[in-house]
Amino acid sequence: MSDMKVWGFTDDRGTALGAVRGPERVVAYVRAGAALLDLGVTPVAVYGSGHDGEGLDPVKAGELEAAGVPYLGPGRTLDEARLRSLGPELIVDVTYDGKSAYALDEGVAERLGVPLAALSVGNELPLAAIIGRFRELAAALGAAPDGVASLGVAPDGVASAGAASPGAPADVGADPVAAHRVAPADPVAPAEAALRDAASRADVTVLALSGAGPDQVHLARPQAWPELARLRELGVQVVDPGPGPGANWLTADWEHAAALRPDLVLFDSRANAVGPEAFPPVGHARVAPWNPETPPSPAAYARFFEGIAQALLR
Repeated sequence: MSDMKVWGFTDDRGTALGAVRGPERVVAYVRAGAALLDLGVTPVAVYGSGHDGEGLDPVKAGELEAAGVPYLGPGRTLDEARLRSLGPELIVDVTYDGKSAYALDEGVAERLGVPLAALSVGNELPLAAIIGRFRELAAALGAAPDGVASLGVAPDGVASAGAASPGAPADVGADPVAAHRVAPADPVAPAEAALRDAASRADVTVLALSGAGPDQVHLARPQAWPELARLRELGVQVVDPGPGPGANWLTADWEHAAALRPDLVLFDSRANAVGPEAFPPVGHARVAPWNPETPPSPAAYARFFEGIAQALLR
């Protein structure tokens, strides 16, 4: 009877996860961890991808650094002994293909005997569904529906003031950090409305890209990226780079990018990409940042949409 699983969650690979109690000590890929933090679940640690180094990329970190969540380095070279010492009860990664975790070798979780949940961030789901799945996981881990923290386990494992057991209502007044994170139930809706209005008023073509060096650039295919596909649905004129190899990116030279004649370039702002200070001008286009690994939370995507609306009207 003591082995009866009372907590369960099915991830986006179709893997049914179970535990004898709701997991409280969560270790996550940085993108997933930043989303969970926005939604009210504080990870005990996060790890990076093969693009990341030994330091946490501030663009991908969201509020993780401010919350004091430690970074363990790239997932593929993770120190398993250090991970084990944290006593994780759940590992949360993302999946782009609906089959495998992106940033961590699943054998690590198996050796530790820790369930691993992988949530989709690929183009098989629309953006709203991706955000919804992270909301579902956060709720399963004890977060309140509006994203106020109710799972108050600090990175050192000590429950914070106002912490509640999974499923219990949050005492917002007892936790100033949680209270600070109170947000509208759906901050995305007004941000999308503002973006739709801006797109209707600005005749601006947009090209999303990731700088690879002085002679090469990766041009994003809009339908491969849920947030870029959503921009199109909201009326933003996101340019397709044209035929060629590559499902997510067309790799080309900067002359090809300039020939597309964008008015606005959304540049990959992650640390592993070349920024506008180091790549050649793309015609006369102005630039704005785009994080291809924006945390899948309502707050993060509301900020993204607001930023694009402002960039369109500049």
